[in-house]
Amino acid sequence: MNNINNEPSNEKIEDYDGKESKEKRNIVRLVIIICLVAGAIIGYLKTTSMPSDYIGTQENPGINTSKK
Repeated sequence: MNNINNEPSNEKIEDYDGKESKEKRNIVRLVIIICLVAGAIIGYLKTTSMPSDYIGTQENPGINTSKK
């Protein structure tokens, strides 16, 4: 029961109510930017490397199911 009394209150926590350090704020921004850039790169690669849905060969043309 003694551990409950040792719990820090919100006011004692360094990051509460906009009191975080500038370094921590910049690290959070950097992580968010890196995640957005990585997501954009992965999204771009997924859309540009779509496999062809063409079924058939030049001798025996099949069904062209591309969305063009």
